[in-house]
Amino acid sequence: MRGSATFYALVNAAHILGIALILGAIIPLDLRLIGVLNGPSLNVIGPFLSHVAAVGVALAVLTGLALISVRPAEYLANPALRWKALLLALALVNVAAVHLGPGWRRAVRRDQVSGGLRLAAVVSICAWLGTLVAGRMIGFL
Repeated sequence: MRGSATFYALVNAAHILGIALILGAIIPLDLRLIGVLNGPSLNVIGPFLSHVAAVGVALAVLTGLALISVRPAEYLANPALRWKALLLALALVNVAAVHLGPGWRRAVRRDQVSGGLRLAAVVSICAWLGTLVAGRMIGFL
């Protein structure tokens, strides 16, 4: 990627697309779980938005690693990247806890959201938006 500005730009654009897929799916789903948004039942939108977000995560992680590979020592020394990695890990652990727990299955089957699932949705929004902000800060630190 060091030899081609065009390839680097395309990978960077793909990274942004991955982020857009994540946030474009997760924020509406989390707001629905919290109760801020009403709309389609969770059994309709929950699995679909979760899958869209998973595609976004895969794309963002793969392209992010490719972008870091251009100057790994410089990026790994950047505190914003370390914050981004920590927040990303928190977001992914939260996703795993939600999807492995009974609250998600109950919400998708019966459209009943528990207090624990609402709290996990708040954590999700904070972690994903924090990951976004930390990622933007990489270029400024």
